[in-house]
Amino acid sequence: MTAIIRTRELLRRAAGEIGGGVRGRAAFVLALAALAAGVVAEALRPGSWRRSVRASCRLGLRRTIGGGLPTTLTTAGLIGFAMVFEAIYWLGIVGQDALVGPVLVTVLVREVAPVLVGLILLGRNGTVILAEFGAMQAGGQFRALDAQGLDPFMLLVLPFAVASATACFTLGVIFVLAALGTGFVAANVFSTVQKSFPGFLEDVLAAMSARDFAIFPAKMLGIGMLVALVACLTGLSAGPDDDAAVLLPRGFVRGVLTILLTSLVLSMAA
Repeated sequence: MTAIIRTRELLRRAAGEIGGGVRGRAAFVLALAALAAGVVAEALRPGSWRRSVRASCRLGLRRTIGGGLPTTLTTAGLIGFAMVFEAIYWLGIVGQDALVGPVLVTVLVREVAPVLVGLILLGRNGTVILAEFGAMQAGGQFRALDAQGLDPFMLLVLPFAVASATACFTLGVIFVLAALGTGFVAANVFSTVQKSFPGFLEDVLAAMSARDFAIFPAKMLGIGMLVALVACLTGLSAGPDDDAAVLLPRGFVRGVLTILLTSLVLSMAA
């Protein structure tokens, strides 16, 4: 009888440890989902956009698009030369020019652009938000805002998330156009291209289905918003002993996983 009681106690402790670990890992995901739902609900409500919220959103847009544009153009140039030019050149060699549009839509538009632009935003904007929120949490500034009757969610989280989503979509469109333009120019320099650039763009657009026109904005807006929310939530959940050396790697890993999972889920759903 004593052995049975001990066995039950060991099993209970083991289940508690396993459950505690799973609950701890799921807590961040659930908090992120709740925060995202709150951002979407408040962003669609006109009364949420007071003057201070609009000012924070404009600041976030200038900082995100202005800071991420040079890196986006540089990365798009490299991808255009390494991917678009190669697709045009080798498919032309084998006489399959008609496949250039579908291949670029499948690889560049659907998968590569959302992930790379999301990583650029994470490195350029997400880490800055994370460092700022971590410092504000450690310095007690969020408690000071609460004491003054100001909601940090409405004042900071909402505008930063909306600005990040808008910037991600904007930079995604620029990324795709820059990559296509760079690849087309390289193809003209190193090989013979029979079409003009508007004709080339027309072929790419003709290869896009209605699903592609829906999934690309969904990926860009979703990834942009979640990158900002991961950074905000990681900074807000910082403990008193968590400094930048702890928060930045944690937020970066969470951000990368969020970008990849968001892209994967939306690709499978499509």
